[in-house]
Amino acid sequence: MKDLENIKIAVFGQGKMGLPLASVFAEHGIDVIGVDINQKVVDELNNGINHINEEPGLSELVSKNVKNKKYTATTDGVKAALDADIMVILVPTLIDERGNIKLDPVYSVSEIISKGLKKGNIVITEATMPPGTTEKLIPIFEKSGLKLGEFGLSHAPERTMTGTALRDIKGQYPKIIGCSDERTYNIVSKLYNLINKKGTIKMSSIKAAETVKVFEGVYRDVNIGISNEMALWCEEHSINALEVFEAANTQPFCHFHTPGAGVGGHCIPVYPWFVINTSNEVNPRITKTARELNDFMAHHMVELTIKGLNEFKKCLNGSNVLVLGLTFRGGVKEFMKSAAIPIIKELNSFGANVYSYDPLCDESDFERFNSKLKTDFIGIDAIIVTSDHEEFKHIDFEKISKEVSTKLIIDGRNVINVSNAIENGFRMIKVGNLK
Repeated sequence: MKDLENIKIAVFGQGKMGLPLASVFAEHGIDVIGVDINQKVVDELNNGINHINEEPGLSELVSKNVKNKKYTATTDGVKAALDADIMVILVPTLIDERGNIKLDPVYSVSEIISKGLKKGNIVITEATMPPGTTEKLIPIFEKSGLKLGEFGLSHAPERTMTGTALRDIKGQYPKIIGCSDERTYNIVSKLYNLINKKGTIKMSSIKAAETVKVFEGVYRDVNIGISNEMALWCEEHSINALEVFEAANTQPFCHFHTPGAGVGGHCIPVYPWFVINTSNEVNPRITKTARELNDFMAHHMVELTIKGLNEFKKCLNGSNVLVLGLTFRGGVKEFMKSAAIPIIKELNSFGANVYSYDPLCDESDFERFNSKLKTDFIGIDAIIVTSDHEEFKHIDFEKISKEVSTKLIIDGRNVINVSNAIENGFRMIKVGNLK
């Protein structure tokens, strides 16, 4: 293997995680090939145009790297593997509605890499996968005619979040590394220490490294689940859950999350299934229950809407309901497991007239999820907040109080200015607080 200054890295997958990683490698003087199946994306990248617009600083970095000839993009993965010394796999790993894991992109990329794999090369998987998956790729890589040991294998899970990917890659958290052998570890650790100021953590095996990232997601999901469950209990007992959580969290061993409309994104609601669906002897009861409960919260938002409308002697059937937010969280145009989707579906099933608004979305997005775009509040009977966009924190309730038909807000993200809303006569309902 060459010195780090002279190596070439091919990053397979130039999406929301792959492009930032490739860009940071290139920023540190490494020659990088970005591989993607989308020809339009590749053409734009080779012209210095970034297609991940929600990532601060990425556009400037892409342009700079292309200009400095440290980054090129291609759809020819075999040639990229032939040209590179280290191949990084960072393509999506998803689940279907039943929690079944879909790893086709990982296997497809591995087949491509096997056609260009050379002695001394290293393959790194960064995509989050069920523990044990990386080593299941060995027979595919060995189609190259090489045996493991003649090439190195590593798992170094991405620990990034959309909107802060560059910050995260450069050192928000240490890099987790598991490798097939010591030589591979020495090279991979040097590589990530070059770009990550927090350094690296060496794991005893590739499978252990895979498990770290999966468990991070499970931990978050379970903790959100217990917060949602206690919030439901507080509703039953007429207690303000947020007040209780805030007080309880002053004790250092307690950390309740903010309850809400559900858990979205590609990570937290997905990774628990990697544990649930790969367990033969252990029945992950807590993990399953938390997952079911967090998915239930979207239905509970509809329940709260019905309760609120009942207070005004109104029925959900025929009411005009405005859903604020299509994306799963504020500032990011991503719909994976967004609470808004099942909420809109259920509202439609009850005969409500469903409208929605999201500052990041266009009319086609609203049509896709069976709601109508509405940019005002005229005639609205209930407002449901499902995303924490910054814009929603600054709603002018004095103005909209003159537009709505019914002053009802169901806040599923704890973002509404409560005092402003109440001062203007709105009935506020939050998850965990029905008062």
